[in-house]
Amino acid sequence: MKKYFLKSAKIALILVYLVIFAGAFVRLTGSGMGCPDWPKCFGYYIPPTEEKELLFTAGKEYDKGQVIIKDESLLVAKANFTSKSTFEPANWEKYTKHDYAIFNPLHTWVEYINRLCGALAGIACFVTFILSFGFWKDNKKLILLTFLVCILMGFQAWLGKTVVDSVLNPVKITIHMLAALLIIAFQLITIYTVKKDKKAVIFDPKFKLVLLITLALTLIQVVLGTNVREHIDIVSKTGAPEILWLQNPSISFYIHRTFSIVVLLANLYLLSLNRNLNLGFSKINWVITLLIIEIISGISMYYFDFPFGTQTIHVVLATLLFGVQFYMILESNTKKTIL
Repeated sequence: MKKYFLKSAKIALILVYLVIFAGAFVRLTGSGMGCPDWPKCFGYYIPPTEEKELLFTAGKEYDKGQVIIKDESLLVAKANFTSKSTFEPANWEKYTKHDYAIFNPLHTWVEYINRLCGALAGIACFVTFILSFGFWKDNKKLILLTFLVCILMGFQAWLGKTVVDSVLNPVKITIHMLAALLIIAFQLITIYTVKKDKKAVIFDPKFKLVLLITLALTLIQVVLGTNVREHIDIVSKTGAPEILWLQNPSISFYIHRTFSIVVLLANLYLLSLNRNLNLGFSKINWVITLLIIEIISGISMYYFDFPFGTQTIHVVLATLLFGVQFYMILESNTKKTIL
């Protein structure tokens, strides 16, 4: 079991990032309500591809929980039955968690694939948890860590349900993102704990303090970014073209834009400390690269009216930045003697 544990943990981490990418793509395409129910999609394990499949059909076998759209409302089958030639209201009950009843095949399948990615990530995390019992005698902390990841994945799934039930409540979307970062943190701790070729770095208390501060700044920037995204979602739902999405931005946008300079300067200071003191934190170069690309994607969204894919890139890069910074904190605990 030990033999496959590290590989399994890395696969689980990659799949979690894949879920984040898929989730960002869901928001990019406006597909958050592509599946208006949860965990099924319009009452199906494999969703429909055409709207006619969701309309009442005479002589069709309906399963309990299956959904149809009628009079711009979602109706749910009360039990298994075969429909007659006319619609019988007694066989159906109204879906009460929300009143969203629009079918868009693209949105439905984008959201469905997002959920499949989440299921795969959950399975990978559970497999890693099972494999962790190979360390029962050596390191029981790994069992606890992988168990916490499984619990958090379950919590994420539940959060996903509440996001759909609330018709994409902005606060719940923000919590959804922060929970994903917490999962990444626990997975990185797990991977680093069992990794054998740990790179020793020179410990410097000032560097570590600034590193912790930059991580906190990244988290603040992520929250600010989700607030900006919420404003954009509201405006885009009105049907306004991309050129108008940030015509009258919220105060969060200006704070987010200015704060990016603070984040960059803090990390450039880290880069300077690392080089001047020769501490050996090579991943600080990754951080600066990710930050520069992140800023470029933000600039392109504002000045070039949200080129396709830039929003997804912006979100995914933020989570990658968090992951690299958090891993550097773990590295700072494996240290050489100060020269």
